[in-house]
Amino acid sequence: MDEQDFSSTAPSGSQAKKPLDTVVKLAISVLVGSFALIWGGMYLSRPDRSIPPYSIGSQEETSVAIHVPPWTSDGEIETLIERFRKVGHETRNFGPMKVRPTTPDDPTERYRLLTIYIFSLDAWAEPAMLHQYLAAEDRDVRDGVRKALRGLYRLTESEEEGRIGPLLDGPETAATQIYARQLFKGPLSLPSVRAVEPTIAP
Repeated sequence: MDEQDFSSTAPSGSQAKKPLDTVVKLAISVLVGSFALIWGGMYLSRPDRSIPPYSIGSQEETSVAIHVPPWTSDGEIETLIERFRKVGHETRNFGPMKVRPTTPDDPTERYRLLTIYIFSLDAWAEPAMLHQYLAAEDRDVRDGVRKALRGLYRLTESEEEGRIGPLLDGPETAATQIYARQLFKGPLSLPSVRAVEPTIAP
């Protein structure tokens, strides 16, 4: 009788696990599908194929947080930073780069100031995270963002800066330049203007 009771209850236990297995499989498929949509959107929405895919995570006034796939190399991030730099030099219109105007109330310059933070983990590019970092009230958030940073591009009215890797509190050394280094920093180079020769009156 005991054996019969045990055998009769065993199938019910195995059957009870089946709905859980289905839920787990469904959750995994949804998770994988979500990542596929995000990464697919990055590839399809990037301006061209010469730069790595990226997505705008959040934007607050002049600050923009973007994220790239985790496998993006430092060389590819440098290419992306150089593309932002090229736009800053030539047209200063970052709309095609998926960035909203940072100074929309300025009728003459809608991107007068711009700072782009690049992450390979999308959680760091979320609106709440960017807001907390800019508020500078939580030191843990500040340190976490600076360490998670993969790249930075900063543009002002007269200067520009580009960096690879996390932001360091101390000076750069030969050891830190392996994973964090400054690409460029200084005044904006003005476009060359061809001199117009004076016209001699007849």
